[in-house]
Amino acid sequence: MEVTAAAVKELREKTGAGVMECKRALVESEGNVPQALEILKQQGLATAEKKSARVASQGLVETYLHGGGRIGVLVEINCETDFVARTEEFKALAHDIAMQIAAQAPLVVSEDDMPADTELTPEQAVLLKQPFIKNPSLTVGQLITEAIAKIGENIRVRRFARFELGR
Repeated sequence: MEVTAAAVKELREKTGAGVMECKRALVESEGNVPQALEILKQQGLATAEKKSARVASQGLVETYLHGGGRIGVLVEINCETDFVARTEEFKALAHDIAMQIAAQAPLVVSEDDMPADTELTPEQAVLLKQPFIKNPSLTVGQLITEAIAKIGENIRVRRFARFELGR
């Protein structure tokens, strides 16, 4: 099957994947764009798993104020290189995660950190398990996995602090 440049371009715009990855997925799916999206998603998950062991010691601290300064968030997001930390895509991810923390008030980053005495479910208490506020069909963990596949580096939420007046 012949894959058109327009189809590759469309898939690239939807996923941010490289030209050759998009072409390979379209050839494998015989031109079926939704199926090619699924193939790229699976490849992205595999890529994220491979990168999860790599050291993420660079990054940034994002701040977010909400409600006229009544709620404030500091979140540290790490990646592998300072080059990636300065990209708009990484900064946008950090901002979205800070907004998530302000809106949903998680207690911990991952299930490993969850206190034994909490009455909250993991979906309420664990940041990575929460539905993403901008797209509830994704969890925050899935959002980060997609960013890892797109950016090509390991990304970790290291820690956060949420402050609210009167609490």
